[in-house]
Amino acid sequence: MKWIPNFNSSNSLRVIFVIAVFILLFLSSIAYKHNQDLNESSKVVMHTYEINIQLERLMSAIKDAETGQRGYIITRNARFLTPYIYSRDKVNTSFITLKKLTADNPQQQENLQKLFKLITQRFVSFENCLKYSDPKTYDKRKLDNHMFGGRILMENIRFKVDEMNDIEKTFLKTRLKIYDSEISLSPLFSISLFLVALCFILLAYRQISRDFERLKIFNKRLLISSGLIAESESIGNFSTWQWDLDSDKIDYSDNQYRLLGHEPNSFVPNKATLLKFVHPDDKETFANYMDGIVERKQLPFVYYKIVRPNHEVRYFKTTAKIVTDQQGSKILLGINFDITDEHLLNIELQERNKELEKSNKELASFNHVASHDLQEPLRKIQTFISRVSDADKAVMSDSAKNYISKIESSAKRMRVLIDDLLLFSRTNTTKKEFIKINLNELLDNAESELAEVIEEKKAVIKTNKLPKLSVIPYQIEQLFINLIGNSLKYSQPGIEPEISITSEKVNSADYPEVLEQSVKKFHKITFTDNGMGFDPQFKETIFILFQRLHSKTDYPGTGIGLAICKKIVENHKGHILADSTLGKGSEFTVFLPD
Repeated sequence: MKWIPNFNSSNSLRVIFVIAVFILLFLSSIAYKHNQDLNESSKVVMHTYEINIQLERLMSAIKDAETGQRGYIITRNARFLTPYIYSRDKVNTSFITLKKLTADNPQQQENLQKLFKLITQRFVSFENCLKYSDPKTYDKRKLDNHMFGGRILMENIRFKVDEMNDIEKTFLKTRLKIYDSEISLSPLFSISLFLVALCFILLAYRQISRDFERLKIFNKRLLISSGLIAESESIGNFSTWQWDLDSDKIDYSDNQYRLLGHEPNSFVPNKATLLKFVHPDDKETFANYMDGIVERKQLPFVYYKIVRPNHEVRYFKTTAKIVTDQQGSKILLGINFDITDEHLLNIELQERNKELEKSNKELASFNHVASHDLQEPLRKIQTFISRVSDADKAVMSDSAKNYISKIESSAKRMRVLIDDLLLFSRTNTTKKEFIKINLNELLDNAESELAEVIEEKKAVIKTNKLPKLSVIPYQIEQLFINLIGNSLKYSQPGIEPEISITSEKVNSADYPEVLEQSVKKFHKITFTDNGMGFDPQFKETIFILFQRLHSKTDYPGTGIGLAICKKIVENHKGHILADSTLGKGSEFTVFLPD
């Protein structure tokens, strides 16, 4: 039998191939169109998503600022202000992004401008709340008004954000309807859509897997953070608690139980158990505060005592505020501080202040005695001694003359001592009136005061231009008199004294161990002489009251002069240093703030 090729089958195959190719091309064209529509729809979705994200970031930044502000108002801890400080930059960044995203939508642009004005008003409200919550400018009425106004602004901001989201959702919904009508023209398009959807599901599954891994990492970090918060409560000796006013359920942090003298979760917290720990003296007051929480919406700082199971009395400070969660439940958030150590320290400080007041009164009494009661008999002693004439002394024995001489010398030393004590006392108690004056004038006055000694010892004083500073003139003049007089007193025998006074402006950072770093600039005034000097081991002790390095018979003086210098420099928030080498002279350095 002869085989004849089945051309009909071949033709059919060709037709099927052509049809298959046609169908493939058709499906490809449909898929291409679908991809184009999908791309457009994806852009719309991403556009809406980006706007939603930026709006959420705006709200998040404002909420962070609000939370930081509340934390600061509650705790007065400046660390809570960190989110508030950086929130403005976050808001500005999101606003710029939103302005670009809504550039083609005039309605959204208008809404965005209104939203920005509301946010600006909210930050002004934040600043007012911080201002009137500060203890220095505290004003409860204004604070309450701004807090209430801030809540209204937040409601308006949320309303405006929701309005913008609704507009984007409406635009997205319209575009998706067009897209749905286009893809419903062909079953093949539905199949293609299914395949595309499957691809998206696979991609979503992949992304979900990645997100799940990240979620585990975040949960681990959250556990670590919770642990750190618990440690912080333990270290800071404070605790937190929550009271759901709707369900009347109270939750304590672990450290709240410890502060009350119990192990965590050792009893069920409620209002009755809390009042059980309050000291009987404070129960009624504390109960009244707790009863008025709902009306006041917050609990101001309340100071009270608690009694632990071991009968130990501890001093507490508590504050709280009512917040509303997403479900509408009112929750009272509170913080307890154990301030026992601070309370005891305050009591100790009060006792010390009383002792200091007593000491000041005694010092004032001493000043009165030194300036009146001591001087009067001393003046009489000196007067009666002066009346002993040379004729009287001629008939006295040598021992009597010696006694008279010793009495006269002691009276003179007593006079110098009383005068120096009065000068030291006035340095502490006299009104400190600062006047801006050229220090060269005060130096000239000091040299005039010491002119007789300078001329007697043929001393040479060299000085460069001194600065013009705000000082207590008579005290700085006394400082110059004491330092120059000290150099003249301890000059080397047979050598004419040379005193050099130099001045320069320096940075406090160059002298961190001696100068106050809050003041950036100081004037360094150096007094250098060629006197007999002193042992460097005494460079600090010479500023102590009544401290003398020489016998009173060798060099006159009371040991008060340099103590007065130190007190004068301290009155000017400055510092004084001394250095010396035996036989080569001394150097005194005075730092006065610019």
